[in-house]
Amino acid sequence: MDKDTLHLWCAYPDDLLDPEALAHCNQLLSQDEVARCRSYKYDRSRLEYLATHALARTALSYSRGTHPGELRFHIGTHGKPLLDPQCGLQFNLSNSQGLVVCLVGEGGALGVDVEPRTRAESIREVAPRMFSPLELAQLNSLPKDRQLQRCLELWTLKESYIKARGMGFKLPLREFSFVFGEPNSIRLQLEPGLYDDEARWRFCIMEYADHCIALMAESAITPHLHFWEARPACGSPRPIDSMNGDWHP
Repeated sequence: MDKDTLHLWCAYPDDLLDPEALAHCNQLLSQDEVARCRSYKYDRSRLEYLATHALARTALSYSRGTHPGELRFHIGTHGKPLLDPQCGLQFNLSNSQGLVVCLVGEGGALGVDVEPRTRAESIREVAPRMFSPLELAQLNSLPKDRQLQRCLELWTLKESYIKARGMGFKLPLREFSFVFGEPNSIRLQLEPGLYDDEARWRFCIMEYADHCIALMAESAITPHLHFWEARPACGSPRPIDSMNGDWHP
């Protein structure tokens, strides 16, 4: 895999309502993953988990030339799944009830988050606790009809950053900001206590299938991005031509 290229994979939990697709995806998972999947109380949560992990195996096997069921993983310090053994291939997962995604690349750290449009209102309600003062000031200055979209964009960008850092919510959300400018520019601004350098990150935000998706990549240059769809989550890849997004900064 070219180190300057990233692959974003998408799949749909509802595809696993088909019994054959469900059985096929189940066969790819390890015993631990199957046990974790069965531990969920609701059918919807089980489908979401299964679709996400089957997609990860499918995407990584495509990059490594390995059968999906042969891949092994371990969990990092803050719950981030990692390939075992490490091979230089990086990946990150995110899931929602309607869409699951997997970002794969080689080299620097990666983060991805996906949120449905329907979550925008609930994100707006918690914005004062989750967004930085600068982000809130920009949000509140927008016309009302643009605020919900900005909430989705901020939330997914912030999630993608903390996932790329691999620290989870131990990273204080109010101490870093995504600052929106004109025309169509966004920059990352970090407080000194986060011990990071804004210049090492490239990020992208896009809309697909009524969801907002944010990508974060540790890269000195703008990555080249390929889009794939797997239907079902363990199915053969199909290129997606209808997705696009601008990288920042």
